[in-house]
Amino acid sequence: MGGQALVVPGGPSEDDGADAARALLDLPAARRPTAVTVFNDRCATGVLDVLRGAGVAVPDAVSVVGFDDSRLARLSHVDLTTIAQDAAALTELAVTRAVARIEGTAAGHLVDAAAGEREQVVAPRLVVRGTTAPPAR
Repeated sequence: MGGQALVVPGGPSEDDGADAARALLDLPAARRPTAVTVFNDRCATGVLDVLRGAGVAVPDAVSVVGFDDSRLARLSHVDLTTIAQDAAALTELAVTRAVARIEGTAAGHLVDAAAGEREQVVAPRLVVRGTTAPPAR
């Protein structure tokens, strides 16, 4: 695809992932992506199922990346590369901000009142497993 992004409509389920994968397989071979990232790990399993069922080598021909680092992604026969979120940090941040908001303190509205920050980013991390590799082409 020459570095161009292609967005295929989808959703959170395995069926949504399967439908998206079929749409990708309907493209001419030269337009098919070398990597796919999806809504969540469940959706990725649908993508994997359709690609592998069609004889597409994952990750040699197409890499697949999920999101969530769910138990499903860690199963040895799935072995899905995924984006993990720091659930403990997100929970701590959410509870701290909710309590502060209830108590009427600035932390409920601002992360750093002096800097005027309203958002705080908890960085996700890439968990590399068996569904990704450098592109072959």
